[in-house]
Amino acid sequence: MEPLAIGIDTGTSGSRAIAMRPDFSIAARAAVPLDRFGANGRDPAIWWAAVEATLKALLSGIDRAAVRAIAVDGTSGTVLPVDGAGRPLAEPLMYNDKVPDDAILAAIADTAPEASAAHGATSGLAKALWFQRLPGIHAMLHQADWIAGQFSGRFDISDENNSLKTGYDAEARRWPDWIAETGMRMELLPSVARPGSVTGTLTAAAAGLFDLPRDVAIVAGTSDGCASFLATGATAAGDGVTALGSSLTIKILSDRPIFAPHYGIYSHRLRDAWLAGGASNTGGKVLARHFSLERIVELSATIDPTTDTGLDYYPLDVPGERFPIADPLLQPRLLPRPHSDADYLKAMLEGIAAIEALGYQRLAELGAPKLTSVRSVGGGAANAAWTAIRQRRLGVEFLPALSHEAAAGTGRLALMGAKEAGLL
Repeated sequence: MEPLAIGIDTGTSGSRAIAMRPDFSIAARAAVPLDRFGANGRDPAIWWAAVEATLKALLSGIDRAAVRAIAVDGTSGTVLPVDGAGRPLAEPLMYNDKVPDDAILAAIADTAPEASAAHGATSGLAKALWFQRLPGIHAMLHQADWIAGQFSGRFDISDENNSLKTGYDAEARRWPDWIAETGMRMELLPSVARPGSVTGTLTAAAAGLFDLPRDVAIVAGTSDGCASFLATGATAAGDGVTALGSSLTIKILSDRPIFAPHYGIYSHRLRDAWLAGGASNTGGKVLARHFSLERIVELSATIDPTTDTGLDYYPLDVPGERFPIADPLLQPRLLPRPHSDADYLKAMLEGIAAIEALGYQRLAELGAPKLTSVRSVGGGAANAAWTAIRQRRLGVEFLPALSHEAAAGTGRLALMGAKEAGLL
């Protein structure tokens, strides 16, 4: 019987799970939308209902006795307060929710180091400070922590990636003393484990619910963004992953942390390596403003990616850029417009490729390793002409992503934990 590890990804729209073999191949997958259980996607009861349904669907297609470990990822920066039994005391504040308390934001701004990811109205620390006034509060948890707690019964532990925006010091691997100076009650912060380390086993209730062995290990997970990176198979310093979605996000595996808040860059710790990156305001949303998806596909088939238009575009939807140029007033550059629609699209694709190249160059200037390879994810990764343009611009090997599913990255962490615990 070949052992299996399970990765669970809970996002804003649904729950997804994969069962992974020790060679990282996927044995089974399942997905369930949140709205099957109600319209309020921020209700933890709906999160768990979707996870339960997803896992039961996954298990129906595999040998349950083969399962050795489970890990969970969730949206970064989503925080909920719980009592001693792990029951939510309020509706969580999601990853993009802002804390409407200027005093809290000022306390963080006055105290937190400049490079800390805890700055800003959407930070995990701001949300924890907002919630700590609730009566009966026992702990602050992140989305992945709470879901993992449904399996392990532990509602006092997080991981290094989900804790970063709550102020965790990933270099020193501890909650820093300055957090207390913001007024935060330190006893409410969870203990923090390395992603991929075993934090417990299934409770009797969870084992019974899913008909799984009690000794299935629960492994510390990660944030959804880190899970998506891990899923691609990038493992060496210099490996980059570009996400071509509505915006352009680049990340590179580094042997040292890179923190440059001016560019919106901070680093997640992945075991003993670091994941550094930034997000530009360019991307697919700019293309979509000018062309439908069908038209982009049609025009892309006519583009010759071996030649250049000679146009120097900086495609933005509205003024303002954060990375690789930090300028809130930066103006879009989309003129002159060629007569041909195909040339206009090509020039925009060239412009986005140039921004991608500048992004990796900026990371290298700040101390990241030189880019050695790129794996691409997101809708734009399927555009062959754009890929060829990007390859010419970046000048490195383009490798296929092993998976585009965040759950596969979390499955890798589950396998890691199972191996370290001698369960494989």
